[in-house]
Amino acid sequence: MSSLERIRQRGHVRWGFVGCGDVTEVKSGPAFARIPGSSVSVVMRRDAEKARDYAARHQVPRWTTDATEVIESDDVDAVYVATPPSSHATYALQAAAAGKPVYVEKPLALDRTEGEAVVAACEAAGVPLFVAYYRRALPRFEFVRARLQDGSIGEPTMVQCELHQPPPNDPAAPGWRWRADIGGDGLLMDLGSHGLDLLDHWLGPIVEARSFTARRLPWADVTDEIVAALRFDGGVLGSAAWGFAGPTRADRITVVGSAGSVSVPLFADAPVRVCDEHGAFVEHAIAHPTHVQEPLIRTVVDELLGRGGPSPSTGVSALRTQAVLDALLERR
Repeated sequence: MSSLERIRQRGHVRWGFVGCGDVTEVKSGPAFARIPGSSVSVVMRRDAEKARDYAARHQVPRWTTDATEVIESDDVDAVYVATPPSSHATYALQAAAAGKPVYVEKPLALDRTEGEAVVAACEAAGVPLFVAYYRRALPRFEFVRARLQDGSIGEPTMVQCELHQPPPNDPAAPGWRWRADIGGDGLLMDLGSHGLDLLDHWLGPIVEARSFTARRLPWADVTDEIVAALRFDGGVLGSAAWGFAGPTRADRITVVGSAGSVSVPLFADAPVRVCDEHGAFVEHAIAHPTHVQEPLIRTVVDELLGRGGPSPSTGVSALRTQAVLDALLERR
């Protein structure tokens, strides 16, 4: 009997976390226990005291410092990989070898080659692979997708993305997101990937991506400015700029159509603005849930239990985003 058959026979998914850092505190972790038919059996972190503390605060029965123990535990049906990107592929491959479905934080891997290996391993093992591009399931962004499909702005023709965030105050301790060996080549991997994946969900696959890149900060060993041109399979054209080296803040995605436009920030808490062909606009305030990954995790649990799905964020869709990241960061 396969792991998926056992999950559906039991009618319950028991999760094991590999990694229980900041992302699991509010964004994702609590959701696994809130969704009917889902619970958390064990969490892992290399720091024993932090693992113990997390388990106590979140009422998880067990904790460990050993990722293999989590993945191979008899009371773990599916694995959540919540570590930095450098180890995503390692633990996802281990979960596939154990025959267990896996939900991996984004990006799927450090590069396309790693991502392809993970997708292939999960397909060969017959286990589902999901990736935490959770904006695909958030009501605010699903509202935008519906407007793109229902003719509210006519036929989408162009998209413009802009994301600027200042660098850390202390260059001596910028955090793992600024380390190429742990987080990949800069914040495009961590932050910009969300927008690229969302555009794939809204407008279809990006079939061509060209870029200019720079490293402006003298202490940075990663790309901190990117300007890109995008072409989508359906004919939509796109432009994007990501800046992480200056003092400016900006956050907006705008899709232009033949009869209007729709815009929304990727990270900021602000309304969706829908404009008609005359420039008149209506704003729609749509709140995010407390645990922003919960809507996506619900689709994952529903698919695993056979009571819904499919989940909108899979290894296959995430691999498309990974390929675009590679192209923009000139890893062609």
